[in-house]
Amino acid sequence: MKANSVVMCWIILVVLVCVEFEGCVGSKTDEAYVTLLYGDEFLLGVRVLGKSIRNTGSIKDMVVLVSDGVSDYAKTLLRADGWIVEMISLLANPNRVRPKRFWGVYTKLKIFNMTNYHKVVYLDADTIVVKNIDDLFKCGKFCANLKHSERLNSGVMVVEPSETVFNDMMRKIKTTASYTGGDQGFLNSYYPGFPNAHVFEPNLAPEVLSSRSIPEMERLSTLYNADVGLYMLANKWMVDENELRVIHYTLGPLKPWDWWTSWLLKPVDVWQDVREQLEESLPGTGGGQNPKDSFLVKFLFLLPFCALLFCCYHSFTKSQGYFSSLCRNSLCDQVRHLCYRIRSSGPLAYTNIFTSTTNSIHQLLNGDQNKVPGYLGGISVCVCFMVALVSLGLALLIVPRQVMPWTGLLLMYEWTFTIFFILFGGYIRLIYQWGKIVGSRVASSLSHPELSDYESEKRHQRQMLACDVAPWYYGLGMVMLAIAAPSLPCLFGITALFLRLGLMVVGGIILASFMTYASEHLAIRSFLKGFDEHNIARNSNSCFFC
Repeated sequence: MKANSVVMCWIILVVLVCVEFEGCVGSKTDEAYVTLLYGDEFLLGVRVLGKSIRNTGSIKDMVVLVSDGVSDYAKTLLRADGWIVEMISLLANPNRVRPKRFWGVYTKLKIFNMTNYHKVVYLDADTIVVKNIDDLFKCGKFCANLKHSERLNSGVMVVEPSETVFNDMMRKIKTTASYTGGDQGFLNSYYPGFPNAHVFEPNLAPEVLSSRSIPEMERLSTLYNADVGLYMLANKWMVDENELRVIHYTLGPLKPWDWWTSWLLKPVDVWQDVREQLEESLPGTGGGQNPKDSFLVKFLFLLPFCALLFCCYHSFTKSQGYFSSLCRNSLCDQVRHLCYRIRSSGPLAYTNIFTSTTNSIHQLLNGDQNKVPGYLGGISVCVCFMVALVSLGLALLIVPRQVMPWTGLLLMYEWTFTIFFILFGGYIRLIYQWGKIVGSRVASSLSHPELSDYESEKRHQRQMLACDVAPWYYGLGMVMLAIAAPSLPCLFGITALFLRLGLMVVGGIILASFMTYASEHLAIRSFLKGFDEHNIARNSNSCFFC
């Protein structure tokens, strides 16, 4: 009996120790940073936000509220990054008139019901912390930043969770107006006196803080919610840049993880710097990479080069037979020359006959060349610009949005040029075939006895210049101008958005002028070439423009 009592005491002691140990290991602070994640699209933003918080030395809890639209892989990755993942259900947006992307934004109100924490600091997934902001936990019961038109911005908020406040919000959610059609408009209506709230002072003495009552509302300075949209207008921060605490990338649908935003706005470089510091929490995730995107990027980068190598190899194999046939044709032409000289009783007579034949045929062909459709140039210009727009659009769809800026730019150029040359090259081939059809119709009406000998002589000259170099000059010119147009701001060190866009527009106008001339010239040149080669089987190769 005594032995049983001793065993029971030991069991109870072990259980108490385990419970205490588990409580220590799994303990949470009573203050936390919180963000929301509706889908995997914003996953990279949450990862960078968490990294920026930890870079400032904060050890507060980091909680991410995730909905059913977030994948299990994303949840695992966030846990590996140090986030506490909490599942939530979405709150329906009661407003009928609202942007489509605001369908679930009212879910943000659930931070007011996180009563397991004494105070939380909410940060949008498109924000980044550049200096420690733990002092925000000293703020009142509700704190936010006042933006233009005296409206509070819900991208950065300090909230003292209260079940009473949350339930009151839920009762008023359908009757309270929202000027944005989302949570921000609702909060502005729910806290109508917020513009009159005092500004939060983080450096107050502890005795002052303890002696005063906790304010219901306090306004945060711009340092805690620096709007990139305002930076864009003046090309500088409205406050001391060295004192910035939080940068908010309020660019509408354009987010800092989109590779092209880094080429438009300088503050995105801060976000990209933190992204590069992301550790490999799961295999292939270092530097903010996505394992699936990594494979896709390699495939997209290599595919056009493989196609180019195949075309070169195909052209080389075809050219071997071409050169041998060229030698044979040249020998046959020399034999025909000799026969003509014998039949015409001397070189002088042959020369006269050949010259007269050439002149008569040239007159006939030149007369038909003047009948090139007048609308061909205009149609070609329109087709060229349509193809350019289609190429840009398809390249934007093909290139992953969240790759690194340089990777995205290189892939964008590579695929835009590839798609453009394939589509416009196909159009040029159609024009060439059209010219051949017209030339065949004209040639069928000819009955000159020396026409076949003239064509044999001219075929030799054409084969010596089988590949027309002019299209390649135009192609290289377009490529160089297309690269130079968006690169001008970087070359001149210009960071102002509107000045950057202005230089890009100037470069675009120059490129458009060159494309107008080149497309018209190439189309007419291709038509005339087809007209001239109407009775020649074109050498089979992979060159679109030759």
